[in-house]
Amino acid sequence: MFFIWVGLPLFAADNVLRMATTTSTDNTGLLDYLAPLFKEDTGIELQWVAVGTGKALELGKNCDVDVLLVHAPDTEKQYVQDGYGVNRRQVMYNDFIIIGPKDDPAKIKGMLVLDALKQIAVSGSPFVSRGDKSGTHILEMDLWEEVGMAPDKESWYIQTGQGMMNTINIAAERSGYTMTDRGTYIKYEDVNKGKSLFDIAVEGDVALRNQYSVIAVNPTRCDNVKYDLALQFIDWMVSPVVQEKVGQYTLLGKTLFFPNAQQ
Repeated sequence: MFFIWVGLPLFAADNVLRMATTTSTDNTGLLDYLAPLFKEDTGIELQWVAVGTGKALELGKNCDVDVLLVHAPDTEKQYVQDGYGVNRRQVMYNDFIIIGPKDDPAKIKGMLVLDALKQIAVSGSPFVSRGDKSGTHILEMDLWEEVGMAPDKESWYIQTGQGMMNTINIAAERSGYTMTDRGTYIKYEDVNKGKSLFDIAVEGDVALRNQYSVIAVNPTRCDNVKYDLALQFIDWMVSPVVQEKVGQYTLLGKTLFFPNAQQ
């Protein structure tokens, strides 16, 4: 599989940290904001590839990266328990939302997420899923399971196999609903100069919390990884100064991520 590395030329030097992360941290511009600050503070260049959390964890298993920034807590905990990762630290959170057409054909506005998914299924309104084993997709599948449904065979259920921003754009083309992290949706609004084809239909449900954590790849399994640089990055991310900077990152005057390393 071919990946596009962001942040550096392809040839990595000793001071380069390779990270696998989610499309949401990349799409929102957060890493473009943080990477120069990390270089200034530590002298370490951050190079990253943005994929779904499932693929990011696989890159760690394959010893292709040094550190992970991901958002599927239960999967991450199992990953650490299985010995692939070490020193997992939570760093920030936002939330997931369900967005949909402004006329809300399924009439789900203001519902709790499980009720909303049931209503989308009953109405047969298009629902666009990432379908890529990302943190977003993993949570979505867990929610469908709680509803008692496996929607992947339904005609109204569309799987893109793509990142969040592309999935939002496909949902717009299909006049459908989708579940997105709030940060990427704010970036979508920013790209469209504050105008959106969607309204937020479902938000604020405790089941939709979106926790991000950093994990170092276990050096006892991967002797090629730069564990010392990974630990420097983790310590830097959870430091009070950087946590404050994470909380200060905004688009359209809206906060995208809320720091919580100290909680």
